Amino acid sequence: MGTGWARVRVRIRVEGIVQGVGFRPHVHSLARRLELSGWVGNDDHGVFIEAEGVPGDVARFQEELRDQAPPLAAIHRMTASAIPARGDRGFRIAASRGGDQRVTLISPDVATCDDCLAELFDPADRRYRHPFVNCTNCGPRFTIIRDVPYDRPATTMATFAMCGECEREYLNPADRRFHAQPICCPACGPVLRLLDGGVHHGGVHHGGVSRGDSPYVQGSDGDPIVAAAEVLRAGGILAVKGLGGYHLAVDAADEEATRTLRSRKRREDRPFAVMVPDLRAAHALCELDAEGERLLTGPWRPIVLLPRRPGAAPAGAVAPGDRTLGLMLPYTPIHHLLATEFTRPYVLTSGNLSDEPIAHRDGDALVRLAGIADAFLTHDRPIHIRADDSVVLVARGRALPLRRSRGYAPEPLRLSPPARRPVLACGAELKSTFCLARQGYAFVSHHIGDLENYETLRSFTEGIEHLGRLLGITPGLVAHDLHPEYLSTKYALDLDSVDLTGVQHHHAHIASCLADNAESGPVIGVAFDGLGYGTDGTIWGGEILVADLVDFTRAGRLAPVPMPGGTAAIRQPWRMAAAHLKAAYGAALPEDLPVRSRQGTRWEEVLAVAEAGTNSPLTSSAGRLFDAVAAILGLRDTAGYEGQAAIALEQRADPTESDAYPVRILDEGALLTIQVADLIRAVTEETRAGVVPTLVSARFHNGLAAVTAAACARVRESTGIGTVALSGGVFQNRLLLDGLAGALGLGGFRVLTHRAVPPNDGGISFGQAAVAAARDALGLL
Repeated sequence: MGTGWARVRVRIRVEGIVQGVGFRPHVHSLARRLELSGWVGNDDHGVFIEAEGVPGDVARFQEELRDQAPPLAAIHRMTASAIPARGDRGFRIAASRGGDQRVTLISPDVATCDDCLAELFDPADRRYRHPFVNCTNCGPRFTIIRDVPYDRPATTMATFAMCGECEREYLNPADRRFHAQPICCPACGPVLRLLDGGVHHGGVHHGGVSRGDSPYVQGSDGDPIVAAAEVLRAGGILAVKGLGGYHLAVDAADEEATRTLRSRKRREDRPFAVMVPDLRAAHALCELDAEGERLLTGPWRPIVLLPRRPGAAPAGAVAPGDRTLGLMLPYTPIHHLLATEFTRPYVLTSGNLSDEPIAHRDGDALVRLAGIADAFLTHDRPIHIRADDSVVLVARGRALPLRRSRGYAPEPLRLSPPARRPVLACGAELKSTFCLARQGYAFVSHHIGDLENYETLRSFTEGIEHLGRLLGITPGLVAHDLHPEYLSTKYALDLDSVDLTGVQHHHAHIASCLADNAESGPVIGVAFDGLGYGTDGTIWGGEILVADLVDFTRAGRLAPVPMPGGTAAIRQPWRMAAAHLKAAYGAALPEDLPVRSRQGTRWEEVLAVAEAGTNSPLTSSAGRLFDAVAAILGLRDTAGYEGQAAIALEQRADPTESDAYPVRILDEGALLTIQVADLIRAVTEETRAGVVPTLVSARFHNGLAAVTAAACARVRESTGIGTVALSGGVFQNRLLLDGLAGALGLGGFRVLTHRAVPPNDGGISFGQAAVAAARDALGLL
């Protein structure tokens, strides 16, 4: 472009995930290459830019700015306006600006990039084996941010003064660490230590590491990573400080160490996740397809649930009786270093006692994990906000999130219609998340846990305050579940100066699936889960709804039965077996059923309680139906965690079996009722006839899928709706999900399933936010 062209100047505003991801260095480099003048900076809205040059170069700058953004950036909105040229020269990074109207979007934490890994293992590099190597393309983000704009003083790195070399990199526009806020090196960064936990257990078991009187564990060369690997090899339990909290690690091949971890952690049955050093090790343990590899190696690094290879190496206590394993690859330099010293797979599970939040503050971790860990691999970079590992399942050829947390949260999700005023959605009780929404964005929180104790409730309330402050969202409208005893509902009802809207649990499930697919309905919604408070005062959980984002009608259900003992039936699936068998057989209930004889006199006592209606609410729950069948088959009479019996039932099913038990649908006025008694009788009679559980379970799954598809077809006849949305925790069951989606597809339906948020209660808050925004847009609130 000739020099005779008049110079033009534009003011550009970029909104999205554009802080902490190398966006300003990218802008600076692009402007310098095109010989533009001006500046770029961060503020509470995102990134502001002024760029001046000849018209063609300014136009090219705007095109490349959008099309060639850094890998971790996500531009959601970019606007530009012409302003008078200033005639200045040079392009600079301006000081960050603060304000009162924050709309900055926060990047999730990101796994260590290849460039940093190359430095980590290069003996000639000054960051060789530095456990905190990072750059603008990777490393901690959400878990270290205290405030915005995202600059070093607003993070937990504020107390670590940069050395001269790091400062030169930080200020050099040509360096990939230009304005990388967590930048550090061995001379100026956090310090990794291995603290001795042996005073609580008398040292590591099975021989192992001698610690003497020092509070620090000494490795063979004084390196805490080397010493930590020695703890694992000696059969010890190692607490490891990760990005979002502490983990507990043991050698995955050591049966005794794994059982010791279960005992100390008070986690009897729930499977442990396993960290493997690389894809080769992952392939040795599990069957991997392209999507599984993509998830394991991507920047999110979730736990991926994968089919286990027969005879795979981990100890039986890692995932008792489970045909799947939860695998993950290293995602921090500490994990990578540990994988080079301890080259075998190791269990990596949350650092807590069962039902408690993951420990993330050092003092709290040392106290709470003192009775569990033999040693602590820790450091002095604080974690500001806890974030558990995310969990995904590969289903129907793509990722199905089961827990959306580290690596994903708080990346925004699109919300349509946009929120007319700021929204807080408080979620449910199990697998709790909350959701903050502003305009067209919804921010689903990290995984909180089950809101059943003070510690988890405090994590919930602190998380709302923290994320609301970061995002500048002060809710004017609050959505909540209808269940009056949920702590999340009570929290909402106690808020002042807000408008409230209650959202029925299963409507929120379907709305979550709709919003997850950028749709508004109406759809036929199949909501199968453990339980949710129904509008008729009973416990729902096997629902067919006609729903959009605003409202719903109940079109069908599973036939309800009593839930003997209320929540006791969740922990003791045999109670649901008793209720379903009584409903199916009445007075003709066979005497010779093993599930009946195993309970002795308690069986008749529980049936009497159910018949009297004492603490025995009616429930249409699909989850409790799975529990009943698992107990009838002798798989689980008790459950150590939510869904354990249903998981055992799915694990036992033969996926090659195609037969299905026939089930009737009764038309009770405007409500279709699926006669699950037909399924219960079929399961019972075939079991009595000696049919193996693998076939019985498969035929049960197939029968439930077939009758649900048939019920949806009946609803289509009366409504003309040809789209079905599937949501609820039962659709974590891949066999049922595949079977029902396949049957619906053959029936000519378009099928919506979850993409970005879980089908379980972790996605409820997103659905509540979508409902609240849609109702508010129509002026219904």
